[in-house]
Amino acid sequence: MNGFFTGLARFRRGPWEMVATILIALGVLMLMQPFAIGLFTYSFIVTLIGTVMFIIVSHFPE
Repeated sequence: MNGFFTGLARFRRGPWEMVATILIALGVLMLMQPFAIGLFTYSFIVTLIGTVMFIIVSHFPE
């Protein structure tokens, strides 16, 4: 777990891609849930942030 946070601090690709992927998955889950309109409302922006973040961090060094 310590390596994960060290990778985040040093802008390494792996940990940041994982964060971006989690954001994308969270946005999709927020979009598909039928219970809370607030979650549905922000699902697109969360998915968009995760996607843009993934595109940016894919240029980070290994």
